[in-house]
Amino acid sequence: MQARSGRWGRALCTWVLAIGALQPGVRAADTGGEQRSRVEAAFLRNFARYVGWPPSAFAGDQAPWSVCIVGEDPFGSVLEQTFEGRKEKGRSFSVVRKVAIEQLNGCQIVYLGGVNAARRRVMLEQLRHLPVLTVGHAPEFLAEGGIIRLAAGERIEMSINLDQARAASLTIPTKMLEVAHEVVDQGVTRRWR
Repeated sequence: MQARSGRWGRALCTWVLAIGALQPGVRAADTGGEQRSRVEAAFLRNFARYVGWPPSAFAGDQAPWSVCIVGEDPFGSVLEQTFEGRKEKGRSFSVVRKVAIEQLNGCQIVYLGGVNAARRRVMLEQLRHLPVLTVGHAPEFLAEGGIIRLAAGERIEMSINLDQARAASLTIPTKMLEVAHEVVDQGVTRRWR
């Protein structure tokens, strides 16, 4: 039990470093442009590490993580740089841009950036019961059925819709919930930080 606890402690430290202090002193004023893209790209990579997907979410045992960008792409080449040569859970990464609605079920992570509210709601409804982690930053993202909202405040903050994660057959570890700003659980939003 002690070894397991130590692993979780190290994993939590890695997670906190990735989300809160990728580079010392990253504040909201510094999170514009490329720096914010780097931090959000690191979040997406770490989601692959920590979130649990059912085997049915992948085309096969060696299929890569399919990270799909819908709408505005704030990353440019930053995603490819972040994922280059990296593997999580034995899988490499593939970035897919300009994804059509009918292609979303082939993605494990969907980033909905700058998508108008009506289109975003349609996409989230289509993905509601599929093992796809949806990430966005619209203020109403969690209420619309998104799973993880990233928001730039004093720092980049993460909020999680645990109810929707369960509906999508995804597991969010407790350590991730502990560093979240808000968590929606059983229809109630709890603010942690």
